Amino acid sequence: MKTVALITYGCAKNLVDSEVMLGYLNDADYAFVDNPEKADVLIINTCGFINPAKEEAFDALEKAVGLKEKAKIRKVVAVGCFVERYKESIIEQFPQIDVLLGVNDFHNIVQAVEGRPFKKSKECFLYSHTSPRVLSTPPGWAYVKISEGCSHECSFCTIPMIKGPYCSRSISSIIEEVGHLASLNVKEINIVSQDTTYFGRDKGLKDGLFLLLKEMLKIRGIEWIRILYAYPEEISDSLLEVIKERKICSYLDIPFQHSDSKIIKNMKRAMSGERALKLIKKIRKKIPDIALRTSMIVGFSGERKEEFESLKKFCREAKFDHLGVFTYSHEEGTFCYSLGDPVEEKVKIKRKETLMKIQADISYQNNHKYLNRQLEVLIEGALKENPKTLIGRTQYQAPEVDGIVFIPFSGEISGVINSIQKVEIIDYNTYDLHGKIIQ
Repeated sequence: MKTVALITYGCAKNLVDSEVMLGYLNDADYAFVDNPEKADVLIINTCGFINPAKEEAFDALEKAVGLKEKAKIRKVVAVGCFVERYKESIIEQFPQIDVLLGVNDFHNIVQAVEGRPFKKSKECFLYSHTSPRVLSTPPGWAYVKISEGCSHECSFCTIPMIKGPYCSRSISSIIEEVGHLASLNVKEINIVSQDTTYFGRDKGLKDGLFLLLKEMLKIRGIEWIRILYAYPEEISDSLLEVIKERKICSYLDIPFQHSDSKIIKNMKRAMSGERALKLIKKIRKKIPDIALRTSMIVGFSGERKEEFESLKKFCREAKFDHLGVFTYSHEEGTFCYSLGDPVEEKVKIKRKETLMKIQADISYQNNHKYLNRQLEVLIEGALKENPKTLIGRTQYQAPEVDGIVFIPFSGEISGVINSIQKVEIIDYNTYDLHGKIIQ
């Protein structure tokens, strides 16, 4: 039997692409293995968004080629964003790689692996409900990608030149897919896109995300619907109203990126810190228990001490429940590349550490509000190190990026995994919660 190992780097959207490739390979009777050294074919799905991702991709390809040279595997296949962006360079540096696929041909993975001819696509690949897919996430939750590409012009971002303009799936296709996931006993749907709030605009839809959510609410079996990557400028009143529905998680991931007006302008973003605070206040007034996540970039070109102080002040005032911080990556081909990269790397790292320390204090204080409360928790499994401790998440915690809930449990684990349980929170730390199941 033909065996394949697939390793994914980068974001949740990349993971969905990998799951679709696994679907096509599964239909072609490939067997999947976790250990690359036991595979005939090793596929690396790369990210090429920023420098750390590019370095990670390069290292992965180097290791894969090393395995091939030692005859541990027969074939190396590189796919995804890094390949799309640097194909010629990869060919030059890694001639041992057998197949290179960019972001347009994930559906041709079987033909590519087997060396059969196929017609290369000119448009970025966007899967549908008819695409085969093998889920790799825990059985209780899944990602659903509602679009591909991006039509924003953020000056620091490489996504539009890698993936092309925004392209929405049809609402009917997404509903078909979510209905199928519900039949597989998936409880939580995490909606992903480069910008979920832009959904449908390329097809002439107004408030497309609102319309999609209204349809998703009708699907039986789905308990939680989570919205990720919502651009602040596009959060409508109708969207906030629908988030109040029981099935939709009181959670929004809003990438503000910075707060200082000068930096925001140079980033070609629209929302300053002052306006952002007003939006946050409005959201919390409409949905008092909502958890807000954001991402920030430190060390952007022109960020002096004064601009960073402005960002620190903003984060202290906003009191986000969850925060991710990236150091600015100076990427060729972006609008702001000509501005240079004057902030030293060690200064960027120090600023990231400073912002994360501020956030750690805020997160700890925020977690106090859950103490002694009874919350619904999606049980995902047990700790490998301690099978008597369950792990799960509340609706206020997104998978893979936020904290988790630890729950001591002496009963039959199979009876609670992939279920939503009532849990009393009995303790907390900076990012995680500790609780007990209420029998």
